[in-house]
Amino acid sequence: MSGMFGVVSRSNCMEDLFYGTDYQSHLGTEFGGLAIQGNQVHRSIKKIANGQFKSLLDGFYREYSGELGLGVISDWEPQPIVLESRLGRFSLVTAGLLNNLDSLAKALMEEGVTFSESMERQFNQTEVVAKLISRKRSIVEGIEDVFKHVQGSISLVLMSEQGLYAACDRGGRLPLIIGIKAGGMAVTSESCAFPNLGYETVKCMRPGEIVFLDASGMKEAKGPDSDGKVCAFLWIYTGYPASSYEGICVESVRERCGQALARKDRVKADLASGVPDSGTGHAVGYSMESDLPFRRCLVKYSAGYGRSYTPPSQEIRDHIARMKLIAICHVIQGNRLVICEDSIVRGTQLRNLTIQKLWEAGASEVHIRVACPPLMFPCRYNLSTRTIDELASRRAIADLEGEWAENKGHEEFQKYLEPTTEEYARMVEWIRKDIRATSLIFLTLEEMMDAIGLPPCRLCTYCWNGME
Repeated sequence: MSGMFGVVSRSNCMEDLFYGTDYQSHLGTEFGGLAIQGNQVHRSIKKIANGQFKSLLDGFYREYSGELGLGVISDWEPQPIVLESRLGRFSLVTAGLLNNLDSLAKALMEEGVTFSESMERQFNQTEVVAKLISRKRSIVEGIEDVFKHVQGSISLVLMSEQGLYAACDRGGRLPLIIGIKAGGMAVTSESCAFPNLGYETVKCMRPGEIVFLDASGMKEAKGPDSDGKVCAFLWIYTGYPASSYEGICVESVRERCGQALARKDRVKADLASGVPDSGTGHAVGYSMESDLPFRRCLVKYSAGYGRSYTPPSQEIRDHIARMKLIAICHVIQGNRLVICEDSIVRGTQLRNLTIQKLWEAGASEVHIRVACPPLMFPCRYNLSTRTIDELASRRAIADLEGEWAENKGHEEFQKYLEPTTEEYARMVEWIRKDIRATSLIFLTLEEMMDAIGLPPCRLCTYCWNGME
């Protein structure tokens, strides 16, 4: 995950750029970067794994000004990239995942292209995209060429000397949203960046669409390819509660997920709670539907701690999860708890660093309710789970079946995806025991999609059912 923000203004845009980028902070934990253009381009990139974006970039914010700018909170590579090319100087930020990154980079090297931003023998995705764009006769042609070569997904914002180009992932999985206010326009990954900065949302970009923004307004540089499929996980976990995609509010979807969980539940409990922060909206919905009181069993100490799902190593993820969540013993002691969670990915944090805290604080029962189905496939379109072995559901299947091999038939595996089968029930029971919960219920894929409210053909559900 990465979050991008770009702004063009008739006056100094630095304040909007600085705070607009900061509103993407829930989407990445590794690097924060800004580039602003006045008489020349100024850039700063900071490693934010052990610090906050605002404090680390505050000096840059106060020193420079300009009428064009872009920023990024990145989940892996340093950004923005600033490139001198035959197309002129441009700056670039990206979000997504190039599954063919190495082959694209090596093909460019065969043409004589060199790279300066490699990390630990890995190529910088944004630099590779920048070099691909620079080969063509125009920026728009270059972006189209990137789209043709991508295996995976990519959305980007490019700052030229004339204005901003925003390009939405050809598959539509990574949204970009356009906003306007007097004297300026902006593009963002997260619409929650707009209200406090005075912008009004005017457009959700379509798959493969390219728009150009300058002080005079917005122009379509390339029309959309198709309807595409938006990542459903944006509403369940990734997105900020105050954001909307396709006009559908994240918080409202999470409440509807919680309501759906309550409707299918028969458990006797004393209160409903959520795993902060993304589980809170689901728990509010559960409380609304079940009439159980909503109370906070766990609170997140936010200062200095990011999301525990996004860092690249399990050790860092576990450390963040252990330190940031604090159990409130006076709420938990002696009570039967319904705990709503957005998802179970690996399951290790939920077991060791959440449920264990609840037991230690004196819970009499811990019932876990999950707002999506079991995750079955590593995401192919964003940087999250990278291997099948990481997933709790796959570990369950491997243990139940013995050594799980690729020669298992498709029909045999499909039984684990269908909530009405014995195989699915055995898998869920395995996970329940593994995380040490009293009971465990997942939403079905259909229930989750109903809560989102888009037609199934408009939602990417690859990580649940493996369907492109």
